Amino acid sequence: MPAAEATALLDRLAWGASPSSVRHLSAAGEARWIAGQLRPPAATSLPDEVAARIAAMTISQRPITELVPELERQRRAADALADDAAKTAARQAYQQALTRLAREAASRSVLLALHSPDQLREQMTWFWTNHFNVFQGKANLRAMVGDYEDRAIRPHALGRFRDLLGAATRHPAMLRYLDNEQNAAGRLNENHARELLELHTLGVDGGYTQADVQELARVLTGVGVNFGDSPRMRPALQAAHVREGGFEFNPNRHDFADKRVLGRPIAGRGLAELDEVLDLLARHPSTAIHVCRRLARWLVADEPAPALVAQLASVFARSDGDIAAVLESLFAMPAFRASLCTKFKDPVHYVVSAVRLAYDDRPVINAAPMLGWIARLGQPLYGRQTPDGYPLDEAAWSGSGQMTARFEIARAIGSGTPALFRAEAAVPAAASPTMTPPAVSTALAERPPTPMLANVVWDRSMRDRIAPPTRRALEQAASPQEWNAFLLSSPEFMRR
Repeated sequence: MPAAEATALLDRLAWGASPSSVRHLSAAGEARWIAGQLRPPAATSLPDEVAARIAAMTISQRPITELVPELERQRRAADALADDAAKTAARQAYQQALTRLAREAASRSVLLALHSPDQLREQMTWFWTNHFNVFQGKANLRAMVGDYEDRAIRPHALGRFRDLLGAATRHPAMLRYLDNEQNAAGRLNENHARELLELHTLGVDGGYTQADVQELARVLTGVGVNFGDSPRMRPALQAAHVREGGFEFNPNRHDFADKRVLGRPIAGRGLAELDEVLDLLARHPSTAIHVCRRLARWLVADEPAPALVAQLASVFARSDGDIAAVLESLFAMPAFRASLCTKFKDPVHYVVSAVRLAYDDRPVINAAPMLGWIARLGQPLYGRQTPDGYPLDEAAWSGSGQMTARFEIARAIGSGTPALFRAEAAVPAAASPTMTPPAVSTALAERPPTPMLANVVWDRSMRDRIAPPTRRALEQAASPQEWNAFLLSSPEFMRR
């Protein structure tokens, strides 16, 4: 496969082209590479240093069923202190513990985006985490976002949409973020029900009514979060009680009367009502259109053609929501091929693609500089406060302030960033064990060589995409570092 075509495909289906990924795709051939990306192995292989770094994280070693109760005990102990100074210090330690867990989650996400060979799965993990957005700043969600991404989203990112929908809907992070643990018979909270219909499945124009929101909220009564003791209840209700990790269905709080959602009668019988409604929503024609429009917006165009969306929705329906099948159909469409090198990179894609190109042969073990750059560009991981997720269109990310910041980040990456290769100092956290950073070459960490972006990949695959103004700027660069900065901040590099 020609290097230029390989680079264009990698810029869209991976987190950016790099010399090694171009070689791998060219050797495997497009059809074989795409097939492997659509159905990757369960476990991924990573450079030893990166695997060690991720394994050393608290979120890799301890489940949220241990971490969340431990942190809750820490919070309560801090609140109970009588001395104001001691209380302030203890509360600060609690907040630091939460922050460290969220930072670990974001670091793991970025390290996998950089180094995992299963690039499409990592891209789709980001896409679905954004689609089913939760905000880490609410309550204690910082302790949950790592588990949410790694256990609810990533395993289903290329699987069946119904399985993904169920995992996201029932995860404690989603239930707490959308206030469903406050939803009980006689005291309805409609937040989760509304977003489940408007954002996660049917779409705002999907044909539901306010009555459907209220009825779905009734279905969701009793569905909540519990990391502590099981509630007391009458013997007749005990069989209906469900605990799975931090998820709980509490029949004491459930409305057992019959409901009607989207015209379908739902017999009141407990948690099975939710499964019935999720089946209905996952197979609804409006869900196929809404989800496929979002996929096409991410992978083809900001305003995808209705006919293309309809084709994808047809595949979605026939395959019972098989995400890999929908993507496979999309990748075979002429519109997808014609769109390569046209989609504007959002901040996460921009930063990750720049680092992948610049440091392909050096394992990055410290994601902190990248997380800082991404946050500076306005797209911190798990940082979107509203449930709609970050926008996917060019207009959201192409303003003049954004471009100025990208140039400064391009200059930092192109000049060499030693911190990427140094183990990140752990944030103090009284509730978490000490992390043992993996070994890394001192010489590499202190004096990483300047990236040589004017390499064979540039010569064979990117040169022809560069417009005359960019070419003239590159020719006038006074040093390799400046050349790198000009390339990484060029209009052409902003596209995928």
